[in-house]
Amino acid sequence: MGAAPSTPRLGEAGAASPGAAEQMFAALVGGKAYPVSSEFWRQLLELPLTLHWPRDRVLQACHAFAQNNYQTKHLAKILIHLVWCLQDCTSASSVSYGAYRKAINAAYISSIFLKFIIENAKADNWQELCLDIDKDEKGMETFPSDQSVEYFLMKGVLKYIGSVDVSPESCYLHHELLNLMLVLMSTQLCSGPSPEPKDVHPFIDAAMHQDSSIVALVVQKLLLNFVKRPQIPLNGSHPIFSDDGGPGVLQRVGSAAANLVLLPYYTFNYLVSASAEGATSQLADNSLVVLLILIHYRKCISTNESIPTDSIYMSDSNTNVKDAPAFHENPYCRALNNANDIQFDRADVEGNAQNGPIVRLSFASLFDALGTCLKDESSVLLLYSLVHGNCNFQEYVLVRTDLDTLLMPILEMLYNASRKSSNQIYMLLIILLILSQDSTFNACVHKLVVPTVPWYQERLMHQTSLGSLMVVILIRTIKYNLSKLRDVYLHTNCLAILANMAPHVHRLSAYASQRLVSLFDMLSRKYAKLAELKNDKALKVISDQMETDLISDDMSTELHIYTDFLRIVLEIINAILTYALPRNPEVVYAILHRQEVFEPFKNHPRFNELLENIYTVLDFFNSRMDMQQLDGEWSVDKVLELINKHCRSWRGEGMKMFTQLRFTYEQESHPEEFFIPYAWRLILSRGFSFNPGAINLFPVEIHVDVKQPTKMIHHQAYKRFRDDREPLGF
Repeated sequence: MGAAPSTPRLGEAGAASPGAAEQMFAALVGGKAYPVSSEFWRQLLELPLTLHWPRDRVLQACHAFAQNNYQTKHLAKILIHLVWCLQDCTSASSVSYGAYRKAINAAYISSIFLKFIIENAKADNWQELCLDIDKDEKGMETFPSDQSVEYFLMKGVLKYIGSVDVSPESCYLHHELLNLMLVLMSTQLCSGPSPEPKDVHPFIDAAMHQDSSIVALVVQKLLLNFVKRPQIPLNGSHPIFSDDGGPGVLQRVGSAAANLVLLPYYTFNYLVSASAEGATSQLADNSLVVLLILIHYRKCISTNESIPTDSIYMSDSNTNVKDAPAFHENPYCRALNNANDIQFDRADVEGNAQNGPIVRLSFASLFDALGTCLKDESSVLLLYSLVHGNCNFQEYVLVRTDLDTLLMPILEMLYNASRKSSNQIYMLLIILLILSQDSTFNACVHKLVVPTVPWYQERLMHQTSLGSLMVVILIRTIKYNLSKLRDVYLHTNCLAILANMAPHVHRLSAYASQRLVSLFDMLSRKYAKLAELKNDKALKVISDQMETDLISDDMSTELHIYTDFLRIVLEIINAILTYALPRNPEVVYAILHRQEVFEPFKNHPRFNELLENIYTVLDFFNSRMDMQQLDGEWSVDKVLELINKHCRSWRGEGMKMFTQLRFTYEQESHPEEFFIPYAWRLILSRGFSFNPGAINLFPVEIHVDVKQPTKMIHHQAYKRFRDDREPLGF
């Protein structure tokens, strides 16, 4: 390799003059390789990084770094130094501010250049990263000979995140490491929506190979960060960033857009919000999205790799299906699914047949944090992951007496469905569906009374049961979907929740009862309209028979769907009348008041058996009203008084007993095709920018200036355009 290049000099007494700092960065991105043992790395990482460059110079620096990295291997070297800095921040009982500064700078600088290389890589195996460093190089004596750079890096970063508590001194480093984690894992954005054996993600794959003790610590710390929401101080003169208390990195990051900092390509910064509240949640929010990416990652087993059966790698449950992809077990997902409440006796926890360390934290605090943060879409995904995958947490939620803590935010978001993404609505409904599979939950929600519902605008709702509110909101969601989204899957989920709740309904409110009958009326009118249209089409003679057949098939499918929907609604009403009529006089009143809506279906072959029970109830109460000697007209109060009186004597004579309709939630056969893109969409929506032309995980639309009014083109076309350009020089 020849003589080692001389190290650029700082100013007097190590002062970082602007000229010297610029010289250091020119050396970093230049073509001369500095050994790992060079004094250059210490001087670089001790820079206060207050240098400002325009955006075009930053991009030129990134291009130069990427181009010269093939020879210099500077990316691998700065990543190694990052881990050594992290070791310095954990080995000593008292960590100096200088040690924190070096680690923060190493993470920050690495993020910039690493992100640029990932965004602009042309090879699927990430050869541009050039992580295959010569381990015989001077200074590499302590580097583990059996570890790759990416494994060494992930072990160091994850170990620090999991084992070091967040403090006023360490919070900045934690924040920067979480940002770095997102960059390291962003290689997923460049792969297709379906994981394939050929996919290579060097850093997240290395994270999956870490010891179970590190995995458990990381999952636990990320959850604790979400729960505790540690505050990041906004004091820009913190000594971590500048020894003399002068302008430091916080002011640097907040500089004007026209005068960008040296490395502005990285979108995350400390001044996300000028308010203390925004700053308080930043570390917690980043912890959450890092956790979501880790737990939903899936690594395909390659075709020439035997499917492992040991405790570390297990094939996915779908691997028994012919030609279905097989996946390594995700240790972070397993750790989250096995997490337990800290209130449990440790001996009892350890007595269970669990492999490796167990994540333990306060479920009460986690429950409260979720209730507070559910308006954030990432928190909804975490709640889904917990209630679906972690039996311990699901059981904990079901025995809570204050279910409104979780349910009220969920119902409010469904109420505002028009302002939510379809994915968020799906997640909310699936959470409710999972919970509604438990009979205790269904009984509890009808006994829990909500004093007021301030966000419900259509009418005042005071002292209504949580169960009645759920019925109202679910029916409202169905009506919204019918008019706007027209999504069969969403319809089915809403009706499934209502069906699970039906046998346990207790004193359903008048408004909820009316909504239930009006739902049947609305669906029946849609059904009648479709049936009429189909009959009209059948009577017409159209020359293009093929087109007629296609229209007829589509209409028959839609008619069949609405037939199923109507039947489910009838089963819901049936279940209430069969198992809970004495406790629901308002439901009886609602079907008496609107009994004409059932008449058209009385002889329908799909509905007649279910309508028999409804007419048994109608005949019983109609006859009691006919026998009642009444002075004057029937009023609502008088009808309800009669219904309440005869509800107590109701014995269900003549009612046919049907098997209770029960719905359970099962994940799709390839959940990773939904959850991996969904998690990354959430991250991008939070401000993490990524070159749209490099994204293959999901379709994106981007604007490209072609010396005309801005045009929007598909990302694949843009990728070809981008790859054909000449790289910038430095």
